Amino acid sequence: MPSKPQPPILPDVLQPGLRLVFCGTAAGKRSAAEGAYYAHPGNMFWRALFQCGLTPRLLAPAEFPLLPQFGIGLTDLAKRHAGNDDELPGDAFDAPGLIAKIRRHAPGVLAFTSKNAARAALGAPANYGLQAQQFGTTAVFVLPSPSGQARGHWTLAPWIALAKYVSMISMHR
Repeated sequence: MPSKPQPPILPDVLQPGLRLVFCGTAAGKRSAAEGAYYAHPGNMFWRALFQCGLTPRLLAPAEFPLLPQFGIGLTDLAKRHAGNDDELPGDAFDAPGLIAKIRRHAPGVLAFTSKNAARAALGAPANYGLQAQQFGTTAVFVLPSPSGQARGHWTLAPWIALAKYVSMISMHR
């Protein structure tokens, strides 16, 4: 008898009509334990969303199901593994699955929350900001990782640029 597929660590927060979907590599251990995206207190994700104006208030990680009311969704490249990128098995990332989900739901923008996630999905290294490559009609953006472990590379500037871009394209959709 074939084994039943393992459920995702964190559920996708995806639906048609979203302005923006964030994609990380995999749930961290704290996020997996709490069942919430970007749950570690040192993670800048929720603060960045608020500081760049994508949400009207600072949300707690457990409030992630509320994001669609702000036009925002969430997913990961590795839905069935948790931990730091260097702890994940080589086959953990499902780039074809991600691309299929994005093409199906067609958000305005897909924003990778790290260069590592972007490289895995795009098949090549990427700089921060808007990318030339798109997935169907969805623009692709790359952001610095909000993880506390990546603090040396942290800057809010690309997040602010993303918020401006999302606002601009939302007016034309």
